[in-house]
Amino acid sequence: MISKKMKYALKALIYIAKKEGGQVITREIAEKAGIPKKFLEQILLELKKGHILNSRQGNTGGYYLMKKPDEVSLAEVYRLIDGPIALIPCVSKNFYERCEDCPDEAACKIRSALLEVRDQMLDVLERTTVADLI
Repeated sequence: MISKKMKYALKALIYIAKKEGGQVITREIAEKAGIPKKFLEQILLELKKGHILNSRQGNTGGYYLMKKPDEVSLAEVYRLIDGPIALIPCVSKNFYERCEDCPDEAACKIRSALLEVRDQMLDVLERTTVADLI
């Protein structure tokens, strides 16, 4: 299950991507996408730190996408907002950690099954972009 934060991040990205001119103020996104403004501000800052969004100050300012919508994968957003895609650390590509209680990773049936889940989920998240959600 994705977090509410991830859902809101996607809703904000979709709203920004649909907007003509691409620059949108936080209040407008919050109102139109139905996201609490304070929570949205935190999310937009994380997306900015992750180089998905940028912002401009002033009367003509606002948030805008740094990439085209078809260049922003759900996997990129997921990792930035929710962290590892894998359900357990020993099958994670970017956040791998060996399980303390596992004597033999190669023979572990739990790892084998969840590795397959990770691969399928990763495939969908990597090939699905913000543009696909518009």
